[in-house]
Amino acid sequence: MKAISPLFKNGLLISMMIVTLSLPGKAWVYPEHRDIALLAIRQLDSAHRAALDNLWLLARKGFEQRLDASVADISQGEHPHYLDYAAWPAIAGDHSTSPDDMLHNILQTRWILEVADVAARLKNGLANVKTRSDRVNQLRDSDLRLLRVDPDYVTRAGSNNVHFMIARPDVNTSAETYFDECCREGAEPNLVGTYKWFHTSALVKAGRLSTEHLSPDQRSALIISMLADEAFALHFLEDGFAAGHVAGIWGNAALRKGTHDNYDEHGLEITTWKGERLVLTGDAYMRDVDGSRAANSVMMSLVQLLDMASGKKTPSRFNDQPGVFTPDTFNIARAVKMPFRSTDPAINEMISGVLLTTPVPGLATGLGEIPRFRSELGPFLGIAPAARVSGISGGFGTYQQTAGLVPGLEFALHIGLGMDGVLNESGDGLVFLDLGWRLDGASSVKVQHDPLYNQFGSILSAIPTREAFFFRFRMPFYLVPGDLLIAGPVLLLASPQNLNKMVAKAGQGGLIPWQSGMGTPVGRFQFILGREIGVCFYGSLQGADSFIMADETKGPEALILFSMPTTHLDFPILEYRPMRTFSRRQSASIVLQLNAGLDIPGKVHIISPVDAGPVNVRTTWFIGLRLAFDWRYYYARKKT
Repeated sequence: MKAISPLFKNGLLISMMIVTLSLPGKAWVYPEHRDIALLAIRQLDSAHRAALDNLWLLARKGFEQRLDASVADISQGEHPHYLDYAAWPAIAGDHSTSPDDMLHNILQTRWILEVADVAARLKNGLANVKTRSDRVNQLRDSDLRLLRVDPDYVTRAGSNNVHFMIARPDVNTSAETYFDECCREGAEPNLVGTYKWFHTSALVKAGRLSTEHLSPDQRSALIISMLADEAFALHFLEDGFAAGHVAGIWGNAALRKGTHDNYDEHGLEITTWKGERLVLTGDAYMRDVDGSRAANSVMMSLVQLLDMASGKKTPSRFNDQPGVFTPDTFNIARAVKMPFRSTDPAINEMISGVLLTTPVPGLATGLGEIPRFRSELGPFLGIAPAARVSGISGGFGTYQQTAGLVPGLEFALHIGLGMDGVLNESGDGLVFLDLGWRLDGASSVKVQHDPLYNQFGSILSAIPTREAFFFRFRMPFYLVPGDLLIAGPVLLLASPQNLNKMVAKAGQGGLIPWQSGMGTPVGRFQFILGREIGVCFYGSLQGADSFIMADETKGPEALILFSMPTTHLDFPILEYRPMRTFSRRQSASIVLQLNAGLDIPGKVHIISPVDAGPVNVRTTWFIGLRLAFDWRYYYARKKT
């Protein structure tokens, strides 16, 4: 067992990295973000729409081969050759880390067009879903495609909570106090503060556009930078209307993700700061009313930008230098705290007008907090009783080749890290170690084919009743089983970022995602060969097991009594979970596994007769079913 400790330790370390570094922060999926922006642009009045079209025309200068002729192309579908402005907020945040990074990706990379193609496929797929499992599978397929074209997708925003609203500390917290707290220097990066930061950058550039004397090239550069800042801001403003992001940052990663996923799917009743009451849904569950509500606020933000660019408002300029024509470089993935920024009071008033239309977030822990839900993330202890039946290739004797059945029971203590559904419900980064006891019934294969032997029951079974100590280990892999155990420690020291990508892909089914879960109306199926292994040590508890076998040198009537230990290797192939329940700290599920493996004989010791000839034994093979009850109790830190 000493050899198991470092193996399991490495497994826990790698899985913990998924929790701490790769917990996705995305809200609306790409096509939902784009649809909100499309709707907002289409709702602009004719004067503002003309102003935006004119700015887009100038922004495209020199980039006509990448940027769509239309600022909002409603006809764009799969395999796009161009990107319109409505796509920019979808690319912001989830596929870039700053306006500067976003603009580079949009203008200079090929993979961003592949991302847009994946998004179009997802939109078409979601439009045709009929069941919840259809939706889960569509998201699984989309996320797998995104991981292939954008390897940083799952890890980009996992280091902080920038996509979420800060929970209110008190029921009497005013809008002004809340907005100030979100934007103060040193505050945790958050949705409101991030929107204000980048919208301010865009407004300041718009003010420069209306007041500075610029050459045509300078004007185009400033416009495209301004639009990049605004698109980045709009991403977070749109996130503010996803139910799971309104509930507020509260608790550890498991509570945040569980709460996020629950309200996104089942909806959350909220009140805006202006007093309007509504119900929101979230990621991949957006309804027309959700998109319309978010689009109204996005339109307000765009109108402010267009008015500033046209010279209708001319506030003082802060944090933007004349002669600089590049987008904002504030990196949301690296941010630990909100930086200081001095802002014109007029700009603060304008931004507050937009933020008043956003939902009031939930309360922090205490009286009045909204119900919280926990996802299956983090360390757990549990039990895993199981029943099994195996079809065997015969007995251990070289002549015992008649197939039969062996029933069995197991009981194990369960310890590990729950990693179910880090990116979506089809993912599985689960790592665990089971330590337990196993009891097998006698095989249906007898020592001899003679029916007279059947009257002696299990005594003359080729494989008698046995018990064993066993362990079961599970861990995802990137390309081949166990590769994370080898590559993990090396990459942890040499390239943590690449390790993070590697474990993220492993959790989603591997480089070749053939181990991704598949949802159905009757449960979840997953191909798991190589992820899990069970090892039983028969003869380890009360000494080597005794067997009876015919002496091949003296005829079938001459029997030999001998003992030997065996090592039983169990490789699950396919897993099915028909049900699962989960509370704040406990989970329970039924697991049905199709497995196969082999039973390897150890050293033979002849008991009687002592002068018997040599005993020739062979490895037996089996295929069977294992029905287990998987109960886990999750440990979690208090509020973080």
